[in-house]
Amino acid sequence: MAGTRWCIEECFQAAKGQVGLDHHQVRHWTAWHRHITLAMLALAFLAALVADATPARTAQPNRPARSTDPIDLTVPEIRHLLGALLNPPNASLRRLLHWSNWRRHHQATARRSHYRRRIADPVTG
Repeated sequence: MAGTRWCIEECFQAAKGQVGLDHHQVRHWTAWHRHITLAMLALAFLAALVADATPARTAQPNRPARSTDPIDLTVPEIRHLLGALLNPPNASLRRLLHWSNWRRHHQATARRSHYRRRIADPVTG
């Protein structure tokens, strides 16, 4: 039961941070219900895009530690890209995608470094 609660808490935190689940000022239950429904629908849409963009995994459990690929697209990254596409950016689409790729490569480098440090020193990692 405790493990299920953790998953639910993470889902609510993601909804609060990414789609504004807690950004409401309503007086009636109907308005609150509509806001919550739209926020959860937006999060489900983003999660479906993430699942669709995630490549099939290989059988290697240490893939993130050895791979030079960027990390997979995440909900915040897709939200940022959609926001930039819906609000005309100052930069071109090519530059926006280049920035996203650079950022994910940077995050993959940080992840590899973190994994190497944890493998090198398992006591403090």
